[in-house]
Amino acid sequence: MATWGLIVEMTVGAGERKHVEASVLGHVEGSREQALAELAERIGRYTPEHPRSPKRSRIFRTADGFLLVIDGAWQSFSSRFTVAELVKDSAAPPLEPQPTPVPTPEDAAPAPSGPTADRYEDGVPVKPAWLGRTDLP
Repeated sequence: MATWGLIVEMTVGAGERKHVEASVLGHVEGSREQALAELAERIGRYTPEHPRSPKRSRIFRTADGFLLVIDGAWQSFSSRFTVAELVKDSAAPPLEPQPTPVPTPEDAAPAPSGPTADRYEDGVPVKPAWLGRTDLP
């Protein structure tokens, strides 16, 4: 299951000091569509720092999220909301080790004695393990 980051890139500052900063609003475990739905819900509750006296607000849907454009008295400010799949997190908590099941004698398969029909004489499988798998792209 994928982990999706809900990211906002917003305009901060004013005049010559105006720039864009990004921050992570949260994470969603599940499908991209679930992450987009959560992001759409959060936009309704989002209040940007600028402008202080908004005149007009518009929300546009993009391929990866939404764009909020707010016109102020003198300038426009924007906030881009994006859904992005988390690929690596250097500060992620370590995964807890999963217990490995102990095989019982009835679970153990008998060891093959000699060449079989599904392996060549040197032990290499005739049919690769990945051939026929439906979970691969």
